[in-house]
Amino acid sequence: MFVRRKKNRSGSTSVVVADKSSGAFTELKVIGVGTTEDDIRALVKEGKEWIAHYAGQQTISFPDEAAEQLKREEDAMTEHIVSNIIGTSLKSPQTIINKVYDRIGFNAVQDEELRHLVVSRICSPMSKKATVDYLRRHFREDVSLQKIYRYLDKLYNTQQELVQAISVEHTRELFGGNLGILFYDVTTLYFETTDKDELRESGFSKDGKNSNPQVVLGLLVSRGGYPLSYSLFNGSQYEGYTMIPIVDDFVQRFKLGKDFVVIADAGLMRTSSCFETEATNI
Repeated sequence: MFVRRKKNRSGSTSVVVADKSSGAFTELKVIGVGTTEDDIRALVKEGKEWIAHYAGQQTISFPDEAAEQLKREEDAMTEHIVSNIIGTSLKSPQTIINKVYDRIGFNAVQDEELRHLVVSRICSPMSKKATVDYLRRHFREDVSLQKIYRYLDKLYNTQQELVQAISVEHTRELFGGNLGILFYDVTTLYFETTDKDELRESGFSKDGKNSNPQVVLGLLVSRGGYPLSYSLFNGSQYEGYTMIPIVDDFVQRFKLGKDFVVIADAGLMRTSSCFETEATNI
C-alpha cells in the first residue's frame, strides 16, 4: 500500500491510499482533497498513518538488527494479508456465479470456455476481445480470442440443445414443473457491412438501419425473464410469421402440452393449426 496524489480538473489534489499488488491500481481509501500544499502534506501524513493502522504496524523498542528483522516480517505479512483481501474481493463475483452456474446444471457442459463467457458476460458485458482482457486481468484466466471464437462455433453446432435443455429444466423446477406463461418478442440485429447472404438481408430495422443487412431474433422467456428458446430468421422475414414456428418447436421438443398461455404483441399473434391461440388486443 502507498499514498497516491491525483490531480483533479478543478486544480485540487485528491490524496488516496492505493495498492498495486494485483498488477493494477486499486484505491482502498480516499483520504481527502486539498487545494494548498500544506493541506496536501497533512492529507499525505494522514494517509500514511491510516496505512500504519490498517496494516497493524506498531513501534516497539528493540535492538536495531532485531527491529529491522521484525519490520521485514511485519511488512511481508501485511503485504500477504492485503493481497489476499484484494484477491478475494476481485474473485468474489466469480466464486458466487460459479456456484449458481453449477446449481443450475451448466457444469454438465465440459468446456470451461462456457463458464468463462457466462461469468464475464454477467460481471462486465463487453466485446469478445475485451472479454479476453477482462478474464486475464481480473481472474488470471488465459483464454485466447481465437479459442473463444472456435468455441462459439462448437456451442452453436453441438451444444446448443444441451444448454437449452438445462435452462428449461431449471426453469421448470423453479415453477414447480409448470411453466404456465410464456412471453415472446422479436428484435433485429444489424451488421456494419454491405455484404448480404441467405441469413443477413435488409428489412425493417428496429434500430432504424433499414439499409444495413440484419437478422431477426425471436426470444421466448418464462415468468421472471428466464430464457427458454430463441431462433434467428433472415433479415427480411416479417416478424408476424416468427412466433408460431418457435412456440410450436418448443412445445414439441419439451412436451409442453396445451396448458400454457403465450403473451406477445397483438401484431405477432396468428391463428395456426399447430396449437390453439387466442389473440387479445391490449
